[in-house]
Amino acid sequence: MYQALLTRRYLTSQVMPLLASLGVVLCVAMVLIVWSVMGGFLRTLVATGRTMTGDVVITWPNIGFAHYEDLIRRLEADPDIEAAAPLIETYGMITTPNDRTELVAVRGVDGPSFARVTQYEDTLWWRNVPNPTRKQLEVPDPRTTDQVRSETWDTLYQNGLNLTRELRPGEAPRAAMVPGIESTGLNRRRDGIYVPRVVARRLPDGTVEEVDTFLPIRGSLMLTVLPFDSSGGVTQAVSERFPVANEFMSGVYEIDNRTVLVRLDALQRMLRMNPAEREVEGPAAIATPNPDGTESFAPARRTEIDPARVTHVLVRGKGDLSTLGAAEPLRQRCEAIYEAFHAQHTGAVPHPFDITIMTWEDLNRTMIMAVRKETALVLFIFGIICLVAVFLVIAIFWAMVSERTKDIGVLRAIGASRAGVAWLWIRYGLAIGLTGSVLGVLVAYAIVWNINPIHEWLGRQLGLIIWDPQIYYFNTIPNQVEPDKAAIVFAFGVLSCGVGAVVPALRAALFDPVKALRFE
Repeated sequence: MYQALLTRRYLTSQVMPLLASLGVVLCVAMVLIVWSVMGGFLRTLVATGRTMTGDVVITWPNIGFAHYEDLIRRLEADPDIEAAAPLIETYGMITTPNDRTELVAVRGVDGPSFARVTQYEDTLWWRNVPNPTRKQLEVPDPRTTDQVRSETWDTLYQNGLNLTRELRPGEAPRAAMVPGIESTGLNRRRDGIYVPRVVARRLPDGTVEEVDTFLPIRGSLMLTVLPFDSSGGVTQAVSERFPVANEFMSGVYEIDNRTVLVRLDALQRMLRMNPAEREVEGPAAIATPNPDGTESFAPARRTEIDPARVTHVLVRGKGDLSTLGAAEPLRQRCEAIYEAFHAQHTGAVPHPFDITIMTWEDLNRTMIMAVRKETALVLFIFGIICLVAVFLVIAIFWAMVSERTKDIGVLRAIGASRAGVAWLWIRYGLAIGLTGSVLGVLVAYAIVWNINPIHEWLGRQLGLIIWDPQIYYFNTIPNQVEPDKAAIVFAFGVLSCGVGAVVPALRAALFDPVKALRFE
């Protein structure tokens, strides 16, 4: 009973314990903020690893492989596979309306099948926002204004899904492009919301004109790619102008800044990977009469169709495969299906030993392992720093034990046991740890939850840009605190104070009551 009374009295009437609690608050908040941001960074990386690729990728880069329609049919017939989609990936250049040229990764996709395998539907940026947030209204977000009707936004969304756009009313839709929201440099980002820029372009006569850069309604981009021949050599560059159907925002800056999507059949045509006729020599010979009465024999020729090719087939499995290692059984199943596919098309498709089949985790393994090691290293360093809280409690309690020597003597004289005195100080340390840890967790939650607005405010008011998406890979700072991490840090804060109080508690318990009462 006396322990609870004295603990409450010491905790509320002394300044030094409050300083110890403040140290615990700072340590707990610091560790939890760092762990939440770094852990959120890894979690976001894992989640976005499947955003544009699906669960498993079957790839033969550069020249690609044929009969992919048959492979997709075989894959989708498997009970463990939800969907599969063809894709071509190459590199090219785009030229923007203000005459900028950018090197980009070009992906040819079939919109509907690509959306079934990936989260493409969710990445399309220009779409109707029926229930805008307060921030979207304050900025304001162009998608929430009345300047463009909701029917127009719905049209842009459908254009993006199909990668087509009508240039004039009544005309057949043309194959279009969907660039990443950062790839053209024609969108200004503010508070996480993109607004089209109006840029200036200098004309040959020296004058300057303003260019309306809202690409999905009236803009187009020039795309230049380099086709490969059958041996993998580069042929003459091919350029074509595509209207812009929409723009996508995956949340991964590296993708949004360096990737454009084009309709699959259009890119196949540009790269000469579309179906084409070719002449081959037949086994028989054709006799041709000569003027002198003799005959000449030439090999018979026949026309064959060279099938279309793609460089990738994306596969999405059934169920949630977002955890590390979950997609490995699906990869093994795809290998077995590809072996049967190769047996049917031997000589026309790559051998199973040569083809590359990887999970989304394999594609992002380098980044995932790097973030894991960085997180462990940062937590180790901050854990060492947080030992300061332990030594702070030891120092403060050592001084308080010396200051309360006569009180300890009184307790011992009226019958308090050594264990009871020791538990008083350990309990006191746990109370300080409990108070500091609760406040530290609350502070961490408040900071992490509002970390993006705080960062934006620092950028506006002080010009301090800590989180540059060009460096940190993602557009926003992760802002979620996982309860299990909060519980671990909370327990660590409480126990560290309890451990720090053990040495002073043992010292107090070993005091001789007679000497303690005579202490001045």
